[in-house]
Amino acid sequence: MASRALSQKKLLKSLSHRYFSTRPLNTAASASPSASSSISINLTEKPESILQNQIAALSANTNTNTNNSSYINLHDAEKLFSSVSTTKLLRATANLHLASMEPIVDLGMWVMNSKLMDMEVFRDIVLAFVKHTFYENFCAGENALATENTVRSLNSGGAGLRAMLVYAVEYASDNLSCDRNLEAFLDTVEIAKSLPPSSVSFIIVKLSAICPMKLLERVSDLLRWQYKDSSFNLPWKLDTLPIFSDISPTYHTRKRPEPLTLEEEHDLQLGHQRLLKICQKCLDANVPLTIDAEHTSVQPAIDYLTYSSAIMYNKYDNIVMYGTIQAYLKDAKERLLLASKAADNIGIPMGFKLVRGAYMSSERKLASSLGFESPIHNSIQETHACYNECASFMIDKIANGPGALVLATHNVESGKLAVAKALDLGIGRVSQKLEFAQLYGMSEPLSFGLRNAGFQVSKYMPFGPVEIVIPYLLRRAEENRGLLSASSLDRQLMRKELKRRLKAAVF
Repeated sequence: MASRALSQKKLLKSLSHRYFSTRPLNTAASASPSASSSISINLTEKPESILQNQIAALSANTNTNTNNSSYINLHDAEKLFSSVSTTKLLRATANLHLASMEPIVDLGMWVMNSKLMDMEVFRDIVLAFVKHTFYENFCAGENALATENTVRSLNSGGAGLRAMLVYAVEYASDNLSCDRNLEAFLDTVEIAKSLPPSSVSFIIVKLSAICPMKLLERVSDLLRWQYKDSSFNLPWKLDTLPIFSDISPTYHTRKRPEPLTLEEEHDLQLGHQRLLKICQKCLDANVPLTIDAEHTSVQPAIDYLTYSSAIMYNKYDNIVMYGTIQAYLKDAKERLLLASKAADNIGIPMGFKLVRGAYMSSERKLASSLGFESPIHNSIQETHACYNECASFMIDKIANGPGALVLATHNVESGKLAVAKALDLGIGRVSQKLEFAQLYGMSEPLSFGLRNAGFQVSKYMPFGPVEIVIPYLLRRAEENRGLLSASSLDRQLMRKELKRRLKAAVF
């Protein structure tokens, strides 16, 4: 264990020096060394200072050189929303305004989780309201036909955005539910095949929907214990990439777990077979698959299944399987470095989706209840810095070698910084190696701004019957309330464009 820890530290130090010292995520082109050096990411610098320096340099660069090809124009509302109908613009403005009001969100969450929903008439009224407000704004449709129409609308008519399709089921508790969800995910690939080429960028799957949650927890416990004690034998374990770093949270597993029973081993094999069926379906349809990140209590098992499947299916430049890294976790950067390096060593091209994270409240509550420090960064500035450092590493990597990156972000500064660095390193705008992504119904100005700058942009598009999508909407409401209330850019630009259209219609 000591030798492994030492080798990990040496590897991380070497990679950190190579990627975070020589090629920082910056806003300047290579012809502007002074601007570049002013925002170098120094690992000894406080995260707050890193972010302030980046934003200051970003402002200085865009103010002095607005003709720079890396500049994302988020000020021209008419150009940004040129492909959006007035009806859709009005609906989106109203929904975002409602979602930004925390008392409304709190009331809605209380109602959805209350016993009132057991009353059929009351439930029907609530679901009808949700369907014609938040559901229509944040989801693609209830069935295949509606989803196809939404994707076509998103991709055509000047919008030029792609779809990340996800059947929005959250969790499964038994094999029957897992098999039912598997068929829904396979049908999702069929939807992608029926649509115009390249209009669907990814199929998204939550592993807790095709492998029982309790089993994922058990497997995660066993993987954590093996990391603590390398002599601990897991006979069912397949080849995989590194799952943990020395600072990964292991407090979930307080004592040596019992081995999997024969029935549990069989269920784990079934879960993996379901994932491999989706992989093969995606390979045949030429649409890559991304596995969503989830709670830290089950993330080790999710990474294990993701990476072992990637070893089987990712070949040469054809990346079928993408994993997800949540940058709000303190160990995110180390795990990304270790997994990426290991993939390089065995010749496997690895794709990653980089997100900030979506389980902040529950993660902090769990850690606190067990008497441990939160696995999430102590400040939003630290999360921003981690996200930008991970993005910097991956942009460097895909510019010079194998791999691919999806930058899922609603943060304008992170988007601008990544665009500038990608152009600086010669990564083409329309590149299969780099994709930007935002949630459907959110951060439209950033999506359209990136699209107008010539980059590939996807929208994360959940679909399915309203009652199935409700847990997804509740989770988004809980996790995004601060984002929606604190950031008014979307609503400001939408109102600006609506006023312009009104004046144009009148005069």
